[in-house]
Amino acid sequence: MKSHRKIVACALVLALMLSACSTTSTTQITDTGDTVLKNTNFDSLENRKKKTVAAMVETFYSTDYSSSVKENIDDLKNQKDYTDEDMLIIHDPYGTNHLSLYVYFKTDKAVQVSYTIQAKNTSDFSETVEKSAKKTHEFTVLGLIPNTTNTITFTLTDANGKKTTKTIKYKMGKKLGVEETNLEVTANNETQSLSNGLYAILGNDSDDQDFVYYYDNNGTLRGETPIIGYRAHRLLFRNGLMYYSISETKIAAVNSFGQVKKIIHTGDYELHHDYCFDDDGNLLVLGSKEGKSYSDSSSEDLILRIDPDTDKILQVVDLGDILGDYKATAHKASITNQEGVVGLDWIHINAIQWLGNDTVILSSRETSSILKISHLFDDSPNIDYIIGQQNFWDATYGDKVLNQVGTFANTGGQHSVTIEYDDSLADGQYYLYMFNNNYGQSPTQTYDWTQIDGIQTKTNSNLSTTELAQASSYYYKYLVDENAGTYELVQSFAVPYSSHVSSVQELAGNIIVDSGFQGIFGEYTKDGTLLKQFQMKLNKYMIYRVYKYDFDGFYFNK
Repeated sequence: MKSHRKIVACALVLALMLSACSTTSTTQITDTGDTVLKNTNFDSLENRKKKTVAAMVETFYSTDYSSSVKENIDDLKNQKDYTDEDMLIIHDPYGTNHLSLYVYFKTDKAVQVSYTIQAKNTSDFSETVEKSAKKTHEFTVLGLIPNTTNTITFTLTDANGKKTTKTIKYKMGKKLGVEETNLEVTANNETQSLSNGLYAILGNDSDDQDFVYYYDNNGTLRGETPIIGYRAHRLLFRNGLMYYSISETKIAAVNSFGQVKKIIHTGDYELHHDYCFDDDGNLLVLGSKEGKSYSDSSSEDLILRIDPDTDKILQVVDLGDILGDYKATAHKASITNQEGVVGLDWIHINAIQWLGNDTVILSSRETSSILKISHLFDDSPNIDYIIGQQNFWDATYGDKVLNQVGTFANTGGQHSVTIEYDDSLADGQYYLYMFNNNYGQSPTQTYDWTQIDGIQTKTNSNLSTTELAQASSYYYKYLVDENAGTYELVQSFAVPYSSHVSSVQELAGNIIVDSGFQGIFGEYTKDGTLLKQFQMKLNKYMIYRVYKYDFDGFYFNK
């Protein structure tokens, strides 16, 4: 292992040396003297074959490789004293965000640091990276515009409020992916402000290289993170690290400079759809037995508990052991995978929320139901309740279904179920909000979903243009009262129809909605007024999820 590490380290030193004279990287300084501006080996990927790009990306997600990069950066830092007149700036040294720069320098006085990126045909992009004044500065500049010259102005503010600006020009190379630099804006009614942050595109599925993309409030591309494959399902932040899935069996933990600090493996299991942290910092990952998603074994019905520090699977919970009576009523689906194998996707969990005390909320697409399970990791897990159609569960767990208050259509194949606590509510009360796909189908059952008024039973691709224009999915918000054993719909509004995938997120008083099968996402007011909407070209057939992150305390400091 040591010899391999030396080879990687030497290779990176060569890459750094070669990139210093790269024609795709120019430095034009105003009033600052010479700035060291280097590219790493990522630009050379643009002309490589796709399989080589994929191999390089897999290399980037190695802690050994990332540590070697860190050692070389430290060597560069020790070679001279970098100042605000002579910064060390390296393009995406770790290979984990193509549209970024690593920046390091020191100042005589303690200062705060912010930056603004300006480029042709785009709005300015400004962020504060160091809100607390300090003398040593090390941060990531996120948001470069590809295939053009970016003017980056650093503003240094001392304790007396005096500001000094330093400006560089950087010619960014091409994108690695085929995504749009500027998304089509299909609605713009900003009667109130959009929330702060970047929209993270978590899965514009592709047969080629996969990425996580970041877009700003203007629909301008500000980040391009390659992953090994599959998709990132959400971003999690803990102890200075950002966690996201990079394949069906791996989750990466990356620091704000892009260095890969941990790779968490799911072993003999494939992750899907969602993950979260428990109170002890363990990852709870929805999973299936590897390679068994459509085989004789059932799929998408496991919960893995993984210690990210030791990379060990602590426990595996099989929902078939908890809901065995219902599983026994299911049959293999009539649909098949690409290999023509018929499977038993009997529960299809697509979201998990940790409530503490070994208790979770789960969203089941196959049953169009929401379940609360307590004592999850004990010997005797308990079904606390089910929210869904009463007669769907009557034969098995009908006594667990909460009572519906009011007249409304239950959800069909809901996604992105999220718990929301409110101090104004009594103990035992809370909200659950979700993307109600309004699509009823259970391939492993013979249940007639048309009895739900207004529900769709056709996928997007099976609807005519007229039918699709008339169809709707919904943002739904339930008030759950565990004391009374009830749930009621307290808010809903129609959104573009998506029979599968999709997401919603409440953020700073607004609501982010992704209608995945249409490649449409937008931001609404809390009462459902559309503020802005974007259309993204689909690589295949869907955008899995879109969540918005302000990256406060990670890339930025608000």
